[in-house]
Amino acid sequence: MTWIAPPIERRELPTTAGEREMLQGWLDHHRDTLLTKCAGLTSDQLVEASAAPSALTLLGLVRHMAYVERTWFRVRFLGRRIADLYCTEDDPDADFHAADPAAAERDIAVFRAEIEACDTAVADRGLDETFSPRPGRTLNLRWIYVHMIEEYARHNGHADLLRERIDGVTGS
Repeated sequence: MTWIAPPIERRELPTTAGEREMLQGWLDHHRDTLLTKCAGLTSDQLVEASAAPSALTLLGLVRHMAYVERTWFRVRFLGRRIADLYCTEDDPDADFHAADPAAAERDIAVFRAEIEACDTAVADRGLDETFSPRPGRTLNLRWIYVHMIEEYARHNGHADLLRERIDGVTGS
C-alpha cells in the first residue's frame, strides 16, 4: 500500500496576543503550512523535484526544517550536544539531497517530533535570554523565533510552487 501524507488542521493565528504567544502562533502557522503542502501526496510525489537543475522537493524541505529547528533551538540556543538529523561532513546538504520516498512517513514523523522537542525545550525560557552561536555574536531567543518565521515563510513559498507543479493545488 502506498503511504500518503495525512491531512493537517492548521491552528488559528492569534490576532491579539502578547509577544511570546504571537511569535509562537506565527511559527506554528508556518509549521502547519509546510505540512499542509504535503498533505494528500504520496511518498513518491513528496520527492518530485521542482525543475532541473534544482533537486528541491517537499520532503527535502520537511527534512531541512527539522534540521533547522533542532540546530537553532536545541543545539545553538540550549547548547545541547545532539547529532545532526541528516547532514554529514561528506554531504552537508543531505537534508535536501537524500530525501527517500521509502522514508517519507518517518521523516514527517521526525519533523513533528522535533517541533515538539523544540517547543518543550524553550517553553520556560525568556525571549531576552541570550546565547553566542560564535565568538563576537550574541543573539536572543526572540531572534530565533523571528528567524524561524522568516525561514519557514521563504521555504513555504518554495513549497507552494512545488505543490502546484506536482498536482496543480494552490492556495494557503
